[in-house]
Amino acid sequence: MSKYDLIIVGVGGQGAILASDIIGKAAVAEGLPVRAAETHGMAQRGGAVENHVRLGCTHGSLIPVRQADCLMSMEPVEALRFAKYLSTKGIAVINTERIVPPIVATGKVKYPDVDVIIDTIGGLCSEVKAENYTELAKKAGAIQALNVVMIGAISRYLPLKPETLREIIAASVPPKTVNVNLKAFDLGREA
Repeated sequence: MSKYDLIIVGVGGQGAILASDIIGKAAVAEGLPVRAAETHGMAQRGGAVENHVRLGCTHGSLIPVRQADCLMSMEPVEALRFAKYLSTKGIAVINTERIVPPIVATGKVKYPDVDVIIDTIGGLCSEVKAENYTELAKKAGAIQALNVVMIGAISRYLPLKPETLREIIAASVPPKTVNVNLKAFDLGREA
């Protein structure tokens, strides 16, 4: 199998770290080498979260700029912030639901138009899939399932079996949320 490099980004509290854990565990379950690194400094306060997940890779855990096969972004501005990692052949999967940072809320900075963000990223890679995945999470039964909806959305591109991802999701989330999360995965996959 060839390597597959994935960047997962979002804002603290959106579940980016759990998403990378699920994908990493699924890779291990399928016998693929996996390397991962995460940066989440002020994440617990709504700061940026950046996870590098390298499947089938035996080198370092950080993905070089312009080499990611996929960018999974749970927030539009975070997609823009980390788009530099995308390969020209890569795909960006972007949640269009905005989380307004304090600097925007105070009026010091304007939040960019989401369509402009999507168009900008579209000029850097081969394909952009942009949806309001937050609404799909609500439809599944819990806004907290956004990360799993987005795993479903990128699952068509990952070199992993959907069944393996579903098994790992079921084993990784609290027992009372398994059905909601599996529904979230399916809704994301369908989207």
